[in-house]
Amino acid sequence: MILMTNRAVFLLSLAAFASAASLRATDTLLPQLAAEFSVTTGGASSVITAFAISYGLLQAVYGPLGDRYGRYVMVCLATLASALGTFACAWAPTLNGLILARFVAGSTVGALIPLSMGWIGDVVAYEQRQALIARFLLGQILGTAFGQSIAGVLAEQYGWRAIFVVLGVLYLFVGGLLLQELRSNPITRQTAVDASVTIRSGLARMARLLTLPWVRVIVVTVFVEGMMIFGSIAFIPAHLQQRFSLGPAAAGAMVIAYAAGGVLYALGANRFVAGLGERGLALGGGLVLCLGYLLLAFAPVPWASLPGILLIGVGFYMLHNTLQVNATQMAPAARGAAMSLFALCLFTGQSTGVWLAGKVVDAYGAEPVFVAAALGLALLGWNLRRLLKMQARPARA
Repeated sequence: MILMTNRAVFLLSLAAFASAASLRATDTLLPQLAAEFSVTTGGASSVITAFAISYGLLQAVYGPLGDRYGRYVMVCLATLASALGTFACAWAPTLNGLILARFVAGSTVGALIPLSMGWIGDVVAYEQRQALIARFLLGQILGTAFGQSIAGVLAEQYGWRAIFVVLGVLYLFVGGLLLQELRSNPITRQTAVDASVTIRSGLARMARLLTLPWVRVIVVTVFVEGMMIFGSIAFIPAHLQQRFSLGPAAAGAMVIAYAAGGVLYALGANRFVAGLGERGLALGGGLVLCLGYLLLAFAPVPWASLPGILLIGVGFYMLHNTLQVNATQMAPAARGAAMSLFALCLFTGQSTGVWLAGKVVDAYGAEPVFVAAALGLALLGWNLRRLLKMQARPARA
């Protein structure tokens, strides 16, 4: 049973890898897109905003579909469908066409990580969940590094469209593996399905969840987290290229330090959880993020940015993993709807953050964005620690 669960989670982590690679692939490409389509860096960032908007909004659809047909089934179908929107990005003739294609791609890619998290919450006991989710997140972390770094390398050699061809092929490959797992592994079909669930009833269930105080705490916190972290992370490669005159390949390679920080957290997750607990992870994550962004903002030479980027990776996964685990348990009787609501707020926050940060970057550069994120995330981590301390938890499933 453990072996089958681990194998199923590993394949979900491959889907998360592809999802994260798609999410972050255009970060490194912003200067090239701005030059090709004769817009500002902030204007080019619309390709990130469009992806994040559809990624978030479609959670209202995928949550009910996961409840009705099974979360593992929906991850498999959405992975295969994501190849179509991703290939469309490679063929986009104009910036508006690319923005539209990214919107379409985000609408299917958005199903992969939240539904995977919901499935893990269904089949894994709470006491083992945080460590297993951390291992699952290795796929997401490595996908982030792959998307940002390989996009830069391919852009220099073959142009910005090449990364979308590679990602489209990846979706087809991973989707095929998931389909085979569904056929051969009964664990993937273990979670209960409810044929009475519809999109309308799913939306009503999500709305009812917002009447619960602890649900409101988690989703508001993740909205602000997404706005500050992802709104600033999106501009790190462009900042490195513009401030230090680096090429896209070199800037993308430096951002691998962010993923390395995430890997450090994931590999040491058991020790982090045992040593710090939820409240310590929340506060520590906010403070580590604060230090990382300040180091990045004031780095005088390119190599001095690396420690800051590394700390941003460590701090993000300390803070976000704590929020994710709470999200899987904030409404156990409606876990699919809860995870969809969580993802909707996270990516609505991201799209808001990228839009706001793009305005600031065009006017003043990226440094003010990084400083604002540093201070805001330290406060967010402190407040989450305070709220976790106040929350009287029920017995965990």
